[in-house]
Amino acid sequence: MSKMIVALAAACFSTSLLAQSPPVSLKGHDPVSYFTDGRPVKGSAGINYDFDEARCLFSSQKNRERFASSPERYTPQFAGLCTTGLSMGVKAEADPSVFKIIDGKLYVFSSAQARDKAEKDPSLLARAHGQWQPAGRK
Repeated sequence: MSKMIVALAAACFSTSLLAQSPPVSLKGHDPVSYFTDGRPVKGSAGINYDFDEARCLFSSQKNRERFASSPERYTPQFAGLCTTGLSMGVKAEADPSVFKIIDGKLYVFSSAQARDKAEKDPSLLARAHGQWQPAGRK
């Protein structure tokens, strides 16, 4: 009986530690790869960096170092939410394979249609920025 209690306590303790890990940004894609490779590349859980309440994964140690030296340059705008959705006041999940780099910033979208809409309407980006309330801001 006591072995079962110890095992249960250990399982609960390890689960609570896992629950405290920040969410993974860009569904595990390397944020630097969008800029260096022109496309998203899957990162490795073993090469990571926590920034702005999210965990970023990287495909190489070199990309991790690039990110660590300038995280604001590589971090996706709006915590990786769909830019078009946010412009309409909706916090929609984005597909990290649908992206656009605009003025040196990474924007992700929920679909190719959402990205096309942003490309056709430049005011959409300004509306998204106006709607964005980062964590901790009311």
